[in-house]
Amino acid sequence: MILTGVDRAAFVVGLGQRLRDAGVPVTLTSFAALARALESAPPNDVAALYWPARLTLVSHPGHLATFDAVFHAVFSDAVLPVDPHARRVRRDEQQSERDALVPVDADPSTEQHGGGLPWHTLPRVTDPEAGEHGGRVLPELMPSAVEQLADIPFEDLDEAQLALLGRWLERAMQRWPTRRSRRRRVHPAGGRVALRETIARSRRTGWEPVRLSRYRPVLRPRTVTMLADVSQSMQSYSTAYLHLMRALARSGRAETFAFSTSLTRVTPALRHKSAQTAIAQATEQVVDRYGGTHLAGSLRALLASRYGSVLRGGVLVIASDGWDSDEPAALAAAMARAQRRAHRVIWLNPRAAAPGFAPLVGPMAAALPFCDDFLPANTIHAMPEALDAIVGRR
Repeated sequence: MILTGVDRAAFVVGLGQRLRDAGVPVTLTSFAALARALESAPPNDVAALYWPARLTLVSHPGHLATFDAVFHAVFSDAVLPVDPHARRVRRDEQQSERDALVPVDADPSTEQHGGGLPWHTLPRVTDPEAGEHGGRVLPELMPSAVEQLADIPFEDLDEAQLALLGRWLERAMQRWPTRRSRRRRVHPAGGRVALRETIARSRRTGWEPVRLSRYRPVLRPRTVTMLADVSQSMQSYSTAYLHLMRALARSGRAETFAFSTSLTRVTPALRHKSAQTAIAQATEQVVDRYGGTHLAGSLRALLASRYGSVLRGGVLVIASDGWDSDEPAALAAAMARAQRRAHRVIWLNPRAAAPGFAPLVGPMAAALPFCDDFLPANTIHAMPEALDAIVGRR
């Protein structure tokens, strides 16, 4: 499948715009027809994509040559021409047609993509050893300014770049984990028949239930609780995780805590409208920052406090490298209690992205069996996976 994970609408608009720029009149009806064709029969390769695009986007025989040139310019990685009839044309003629469609002031860096499509559908080249088959992978849908920082570790970001990360995280937290409640509401996609609503509607049809009304459960938001390690070993990552906690705290459905040798609630400070002020106030409140680490004691303090009940049925997120001064058995006992109380336990360890990493440190090894997800979350590129884990869509 060559379009797995691709925004079909963006892909169709990008390809249609290239054809329009080349002089092919592509209508909105043609866009919709190609989108429906890709949805009903997803193509397995470029050859299977060629004919649906040609049949839906080209309405006059005189535009076939231009379409072939644009299509080959976009998918320039094909070894042989996709159209079997185009193989009769000499290669130098195809190259001349392709060069005629490339603007004179085009960016030379886009030559390897054959002109390509807009950034939101354009695949980026990766290291052949990184992927299973090498080749290409599709980027995350990120703003261009954030995409430039996607692979830079948080420890190498400056203050302005971290502020950009915070703004992107706040916009990215549009989804939220939910749970099924006991309440129900009428919905066309419901699974149970709503007898009262069905009978009330049948009054208009002579008491004949022509249409059935159905119930579906009402979804309620879960609470999210995040603990961020601000000890000496996590100093280079603490600001980035504070921005993540601010994105959670601004939603109004999350509690955030920072810990080093003790636990500090920073939710009120992180809800400030200004990100710079919020991070500064939260940093000032944590008086033991950049010191030792008492993860087990901090987790026990959370469970014993009045905020421990917030964990019931919620999502617990712990951001730490797993280095703890407390005994591993104490951390295992606290994690076992937290797992029984929370719906999901997610551990973010930025050092897990290092080559050859293994959770062999005593506290980390003791806490790992009680985690539902163990993720690195050390770059912007790794953050969507962490956000999906919080939402519960992994």
